[in-house]
Amino acid sequence: MILGLVTAVAASVCYGTGSVLQAVGARRSARQEAADGTVTEHGGPSLASTAKAAVTWEFILGTVLDFIGFGLGALAARLLPLFLSQTIISANLVITALLSVKLLGLRLRQLEWLSIGILCSALVLLAVAAGPEGGHHAARAFHWALLIGSAVLIAGGSLIVRRLGSGGAIVAGLLSGLGFGALGIGVRILDGIEPFSITALLADPALYAILIGGIGGMYLHTVALQVGSVNGATAALVVGETVVPGAVGVLWLGDSSRPGLAWLAVLGFLLAVVSAVGVAYFGEDGGALQAAAEEEKAAAGKSS
Repeated sequence: MILGLVTAVAASVCYGTGSVLQAVGARRSARQEAADGTVTEHGGPSLASTAKAAVTWEFILGTVLDFIGFGLGALAARLLPLFLSQTIISANLVITALLSVKLLGLRLRQLEWLSIGILCSALVLLAVAAGPEGGHHAARAFHWALLIGSAVLIAGGSLIVRRLGSGGAIVAGLLSGLGFGALGIGVRILDGIEPFSITALLADPALYAILIGGIGGMYLHTVALQVGSVNGATAALVVGETVVPGAVGVLWLGDSSRPGLAWLAVLGFLLAVVSAVGVAYFGEDGGALQAAAEEEKAAAGKSS
C-alpha cells in the first residue's frame, strides 16, 4: 500500500508538471497559428499546428515527464485499487494549477482555489477508506471490449473535437481522460506480467488498448491545451480518467474499501469528481488560441 501511494503521488507530480510544459509549447504553436491565420473553419487548431506543438522543447520535456509518470502510474495501478490510484494521479490538477500561475502567468479565481482545496480533502478521505486492490485478471471478452471501446472512443472523439473547434476544450480534455482511463484499466488486467511472458503480453488485446488510449489521449490533451485553459482541460481529464476506471475496478475487478468505510470512499470519490468539474467550469476560458488571438489584436493595436 505505501509503495503504491508513493508511486501514485510521484506520477501525479510528473503528469502535472508535464501538462504545464506541454501547455507552454501548445500556446506557442497556437500563437503562431493565430498569426498565420491557419485555424480550421470551426476555429480550432489545425493538424499541422498540433504537430508543431508536439515538437517544441517544452512539449517534448513535458512528454518525457508523462512517460515517467506513466511508468509510475502503471505500478500504482497494480498495487492500489483503481479508484484510489487514478484519483491520486488525477491530483496532478493541483500541480498544474500552481505551476500555471508561475509559468503561464494565469490568475486563479477563488472558486478555483476552493475546488482544488476540496479535491485535496477528497484524496485524504479516499486514502483513509481504501482497502486492498482486487484481482488482475478479467475474461478475454473484457480485454477485447476494452480494445474496441478505446479505438472507437479515440477515433470518434477526435472527429467530434475537430468539429467543435475552439469550443471543444472541455470535451477534448474529457475524452483524453477516458483514453488515459482505458490505459489504467489495461495496465491492471494486462496478461504476461506475473509471471512475465512476452508471448502472452503481445497476444493480449489490453496491450493495444493501452497504446491506443495513451497515444490518443495524449493527442486529444494537446488539442485541449491549444483551445482551452490548462486548468480547465486538465480538470476535465481528471473526471474522465477517474470515474470510469474507478467504477470498473469496483464492479469487475474486486476493488473495495476498508470494512465499514465504504461510505467514506464514496464521499471522497464524489467530492473529487465534483471539485474537478468545478475547476474545469471556472477555468474554462483563457485557452491558448483565445489568448493568442488577443495577443495578436493587442500587437496590431500597438503597431497602428
